[in-house]
Amino acid sequence: MGSYVFGFQDIDKTKRMVVGGKGANLGELAKIEGISVPDGFCISTEAFKRIIGETAALDGLLGQLSFLKAADRDKIAELSGEIRRAIEEAAIPEDMAEEITRFLTGLGEKEAYAVRSSATAEDLAAASFAGQQDTYLNVIGRAAVLRHIRKCWASLFTERAVTYRLQNGFDSRKIRLSVVVQKMVFPQAAGILFTADPVTFNRKVLSIDAGFGLGEALVSGLVNADLYKVRNGQVIAKKTAAKKLAVYARKDGGTKAQEVEPRRQNRQVLTDERILRLERLGRRIEAHFGRPQDIEWCLADDTFYIVQSRPITTLYPTPEAHDQENHVYVSVGHQQMMTDAMKPLGLSFFLLTTRAPMHKAGGRLFVDVTHMLASPDSREILLNTMGQHDPLMKDALTVLIERGDFIKILPDDRKELNSDKNNKGMLSPDFRAQIENNPAIVSDLVKRSQTSIAELKQNIRTKSGPDLFDFILEDIQELRRILFDPQSSRVFMAAMDASLWINEKMNKWLGEKNAADTLSQSVPNNITSEMGLALLDVADVIRPYPEVIDYLRHVKGDNFLDELDKFDGGRETRDAIHAYLNKYGMRCSGEIDMTKPRWSEKPAALVPMILSDIKNFEPKAGRRKFEQGRRAALQKEQALLDRLKQLPDGERKAEETKRMIDLIRNFIGYREYPKYGMVHRYFIYKQALLKEAEQLVQAGVIREKEDIYYLTFSELREVVCTNQLDDQIIGQRKDEYTLYEKLTPPRVITSDGEVIAGAYKRENLPTDAIAGLPVSAGVIEGRARVILNMEDADLEDGDILVTSFTDPSWTPLFVSIKGLVTEVGGLMTHGAVIAREYGLPAVVGVENATKLINDGQRIRVNGTEGYVEVL
Repeated sequence: MGSYVFGFQDIDKTKRMVVGGKGANLGELAKIEGISVPDGFCISTEAFKRIIGETAALDGLLGQLSFLKAADRDKIAELSGEIRRAIEEAAIPEDMAEEITRFLTGLGEKEAYAVRSSATAEDLAAASFAGQQDTYLNVIGRAAVLRHIRKCWASLFTERAVTYRLQNGFDSRKIRLSVVVQKMVFPQAAGILFTADPVTFNRKVLSIDAGFGLGEALVSGLVNADLYKVRNGQVIAKKTAAKKLAVYARKDGGTKAQEVEPRRQNRQVLTDERILRLERLGRRIEAHFGRPQDIEWCLADDTFYIVQSRPITTLYPTPEAHDQENHVYVSVGHQQMMTDAMKPLGLSFFLLTTRAPMHKAGGRLFVDVTHMLASPDSREILLNTMGQHDPLMKDALTVLIERGDFIKILPDDRKELNSDKNNKGMLSPDFRAQIENNPAIVSDLVKRSQTSIAELKQNIRTKSGPDLFDFILEDIQELRRILFDPQSSRVFMAAMDASLWINEKMNKWLGEKNAADTLSQSVPNNITSEMGLALLDVADVIRPYPEVIDYLRHVKGDNFLDELDKFDGGRETRDAIHAYLNKYGMRCSGEIDMTKPRWSEKPAALVPMILSDIKNFEPKAGRRKFEQGRRAALQKEQALLDRLKQLPDGERKAEETKRMIDLIRNFIGYREYPKYGMVHRYFIYKQALLKEAEQLVQAGVIREKEDIYYLTFSELREVVCTNQLDDQIIGQRKDEYTLYEKLTPPRVITSDGEVIAGAYKRENLPTDAIAGLPVSAGVIEGRARVILNMEDADLEDGDILVTSFTDPSWTPLFVSIKGLVTEVGGLMTHGAVIAREYGLPAVVGVENATKLINDGQRIRVNGTEGYVEVL
């Protein structure tokens, strides 16, 4: 055996860097008992490396390619074309050609072959690279095979392949290409088999596409395919397509498209017996590779041949269940308004904090709600709660319930219900009565939290090593006590219930929708909305100093505060920013993940927002905005009460409405405080743990402080105690996190891996309107600013913010906008609460809003009816 060519029998998964993803998988497939793989061999990546190294023009061209971005289409086209020509014209060295010829002779030089590319960066769990390099079918003769090997090498540099690599962060100079040469099979049928449903992602449903002739026709989209779905040895769905064309091999080489005889066009390609046989082969292959597979197959002489298998990269990981029962999981991220992947340390802190039965999957957290769905009464409470958090989540759960095939229904068990609530999930009148005459309760709760945090700051300073971890675990119990204090939750639940009551009754009695939205403006004690207005005050301090403003426009690093003293107004600016950070510096985008950099750690994140406030507002705008909102709320209150008094039984209705309005005004602001307290404690824990990380860096246990983010809390404790860590763990966790970042988490997923999607059932929407959930009343038109990262925000007064989700850190942007559209959210999630308080029309839960709406387009947001129009 030479150094450039390997037969399938000599290849396994350890040879990926030698024969690429496709080649390695074919070697593995050939070893599975009962799986037929057409014989063949691989030309190694060393051969490719030699060709590249011996072709003089390529080094400079590849260097130029490495500086391009995916958007540089013209330059990519030019350079990739030059590189391909150079490779196709290069001569294959004699010793390499002889080795290839020897293998060809062994298999039959006059046989027909498929010549296919196999890159080292393909068929990966994170990125399939499917279809990025070329395949040539029915290649006959030594000269043709050698020519097509060069064409395969060159296909690594097609425009689409280069662009794909640039988009996914792969360096073209580091990728190597192997070539698979495999005996052709001339099938009567071929297709693709997915061992998990590619539409619903259900791992127990296997999906088969099938067509006549070669599979190339299906892969290229030339023809429609039959679709079969199989579950546990039963064909559960069949869709027979009209197959007018098929691709067949020519006698003299190459392929041709040919019309299928009319009598066969609507015939089922595979019999049920063959469908089930193929299912069994697919499950065997899946078991060998240990994950769901995308398999290319062909059928010849009643034998199924497998010509490729690769992992399905689009599946979201399924939360682990420790039994064989059915489970239903809902996304925590969609409720917390942070759907990004979290690092292990952040995940473990949230798990230590919560009481819910949570499970990890894909770097996110999910709650198992199976038991609640099984009981009719707890199910009603869950659906009502989900309806407030995220209506699409509620609809997805409703779809699953109505299907009736997944959840076992238990007898009613009302003892499990929270006695504080009625069967609609609202607080009972008795509990509302206990708190509604005592607005000072909010001040007491806030003071208790502040005192507790001050004690934590004082006491944690003396802790280190194992004692620090014991101390943090003990303090988390204090955090849980504060977060889940029944008195605390009753306060904001009373306000939320009052909002629902107001909206329902005012619509019924006065025909007015969403009246509570205006009543919620400029309420006291909202730590998050105050944060946005406080940044306007910082802007007021800086506004008189043009030198400082110019300096801030050019800030790049996070040490800019140290340089401010050299400017007129620099000390005042620094003091104002420091004061802001002392109160709000523990916040940041994605703040439930304690590993995310806080504003105190990266204060430069605030600079664009400060500059935007200076540009868009006059002095004292914060106070004016708050007062305008307060007046609007009081005017709305008076108008409602006056109109109610004109109705039959109006005095009673007005009196009851007044009580509900007082609940909203006194208590809805506290809705944001518990999370502020939690994030504040997280930051204190983080600062203490980073000091421990410095010791680990000095001891050579880890390379940089931030490596601790890739360990769980218990793992980090062990490392601190032993000063030892497996070198590979951090690297593996970083690779996992990179993969998880690319995944889109589902709102609802089952233990079968099935993703259940919800939908808005709405009528009478304007043509082409994009439906969402109305959460803050009003209609506004303006320029859409599609912003995915808060740091990239460049807003003008009057813009409409369109984004995936907002958490409290986005609040300073809200002062500059006139409307809000998000992909995630519900009636009581952060963005909705702050939008109402600021009086911004808002629509949330708008699926794919950041893709359907382009940055700069003029749009209309109807926050009363719940839709967006692109104008």
